This record gives sequence, structure tokens and C-alpha cells, in this order.
Amino acid sequence: MGAEAVRVLVVDDSPVDRRVVELLLRAHCGGGGGAAAGEAAPFHVTAVDSGKKAMELLGRRRGDRDHLTPSSPAAAAAANDQAIDIVLTDYCMPEMTGYDLLKAIKALGSPNPIPVVVMSSENEPQRISRCLTAGAEDFILKPLKMNDVQRLRKCSGATRPKSAVAGDDDRCCNTAKKAAAAAAATPEQQQQQQRSFEVSHYFQLIFKLILLAYAVLCLSQLLHRWSNGSSLLSLWCA
Repeated sequence: MGAEAVRVLVVDDSPVDRRVVELLLRAHCGGGGGAAAGEAAPFHVTAVDSGKKAMELLGRRRGDRDHLTPSSPAAAAAANDQAIDIVLTDYCMPEMTGYDLLKAIKALGSPNPIPVVVMSSENEPQRISRCLTAGAEDFILKPLKMNDVQRLRKCSGATRPKSAVAGDDDRCCNTAKKAAAAAAATPEQQQQQQRSFEVSHYFQLIFKLILLAYAVLCLSQLLHRWSNGSSLLSLWCA
């Protein structure tokens, strides 16, 4: 029996980008091959074109779950169908940006917060740091690739045992968090790093100039002796 589907809510104002992400997620079943690939959960994609619609959808589904009583298997299944395992949102959107949506989702106060992954076509360190600090699970650059889909699967936590969720969350987005830590340097630190680079480059240039001057000096000495009638052997020995 296959693993349970990972329910992804894709939020992007671009219909082309929404379609590309949707096709990529639905085509990804394990991201690899071999015996274990067939056990990986497929993606169930719901797509909307704005942060406002995403919040309406999340609020409605949350309300539906609150009114369902898990007194029967049917009710439990219905509540499970209403769930969203992870939100994948574009950063640049009108009215409500992906950052605004991220903060709104985190403010819902759910005991099990929905993981949010932000995507953008612009690689801006400050933007990455801002989203990760606000609680984003990861920050992915467009266009999405197959390895990005695997990162999304790990961040969702939908197919993992509860005991493994905490440990995997710490490892989920190490690359993006390292980039954010570097981006979080203060302007003074960034200027210091730039000055260190410039000084190192300056010393390398000085060393090359000294070597060049020494070579010119040696050559001039050889030419001077040769002009005075010295033999090639004496020039070489000198």
C-alpha cells in the first residue's frame, strides 16, 4: 500500500508558475528510483492565485475540522481530507506578499503549525533571512527543480513518524539557513569582510609587482653586461 499523499497548497499569482509547480509536484514520486521510490508519498496539489484566497481556504478547512467529531472512521477521514501538510508560496504577490502570508499562517495559533516554504526568482540574502526568521521552513529559488521538490517533501513532515519530525526539521533546510546566517551580518561586518578581501587582493598585487620589478632589474643587468662585450658564458655565470 502506498504512502499517504502530501497535501500541498501552492500560492502564486502567476498562472504559468502555478502550472509548472503543479506539474512538477505531481510528476515527482520519490525523486529517485529503486525499491524505495514506490513507497514515497505522491503530492496532492491545491493551487490558488493570492495570499487572501490561501487564508480563506485554510480558515474554511480549519473551521470544517473544528465542526467534525472523530466519533467514526468517516468523520476522521473527512477531517484528514481537509488538512494541508505544507504551503508553498511565491514571495512577490500583489496585496498580500508571501512574507505576509507566512506571518498570517504562523499567527493562526495552531498546535501543529503548517510548514511554509517561500519561493522567489530573486536571490536576495536579506529576503531569505527575513522569511526564515519569520518561521519559513525553507526558501527555494525559481524555477523549481527536482531536488527542490525533495526538499519540499522533507519539510512537509507528512510521511514521517512523529518521533522523527523534530530531528528532521533541524536538518530540513540547512543550506538556506546557512545562507541566511551569512546574510544576517551587520553592514559593519559586511564592510569589514569587503575590506579584508580588498587588503588581501592588494597584497597579492604588490607581491606580483615586486617580482616583476626584480625580473626587470635582472634583465637590465644582463643587457648591460652584454653591451660591455661580456660573453654569454660569463653572463650566465654572473
